[in-house]
Amino acid sequence: MRTQLSTDALALAAAGLGPVRQERFAERVYENLFHAIVEGKIAVGSRLPSENDLATLFDVSRPIVRQALDRLREDQLVESRRGSGTYVMDSPGVAGKAASAEPSERIGHIMNGLELRMVVEPECAYMAALRRSTADLARMDELLTGFEEANAVGGIAHHFDFGFHEAIATATANRRFVQVLKTLEYDVSHAVNMLRHLMHIQPWKRTQDAMDEHRNIFELIKQQDAEGARRAMRGHIENARSRMFNSRPGL
Repeated sequence: MRTQLSTDALALAAAGLGPVRQERFAERVYENLFHAIVEGKIAVGSRLPSENDLATLFDVSRPIVRQALDRLREDQLVESRRGSGTYVMDSPGVAGKAASAEPSERIGHIMNGLELRMVVEPECAYMAALRRSTADLARMDELLTGFEEANAVGGIAHHFDFGFHEAIATATANRRFVQVLKTLEYDVSHAVNMLRHLMHIQPWKRTQDAMDEHRNIFELIKQQDAEGARRAMRGHIENARSRMFNSRPGL
């Protein structure tokens, strides 16, 4: 029996939309629905609300919702049924259509993203420690708190995670760093979650270690310990890579 999507689950996805520039509305709607589906917030077999209802929930236009749904269909996460609506697809249907080489390709994509982050983000943390403003620190703290609170209740937290890293790049006072980091927005988490979806692996729970690493980086930036912030950020990305590839289902 197909289940109707719960209002609470979709509201969590919409809550993750956050402040968005006009040209990024469709991408953000897509990303939040993507994570809500792959992380199990929206169950397999659920029927999504109509385009009108989604547009109202996310406070965007119908064409934007249509673009987001088109991308979800391309990812084979949802399917449209004439006269019935749009449904979240079963994982076996997705995995069965994936090419055998796709997991290795996605791992390569993940590794490339992590390699770029390893070069850029420690230097961002270093410069942020030297240049951060009071407003920068307040933004970082706000995002860290949101990340921790969302994680505690099982909510969608990826936008807080990226937002924290983006806030550090912003604190460098160099817009080019922000632009580079934006090319990685959701890139690694998207690839990892899709890989797990294809391989029938449930996403791991975020560990307290990762939370502590974020807080440690924040405190070092706050104290203007530039070298310490650089080392802590590098260690955080190295640890993220280790957690990513050494995790097990349900861990």
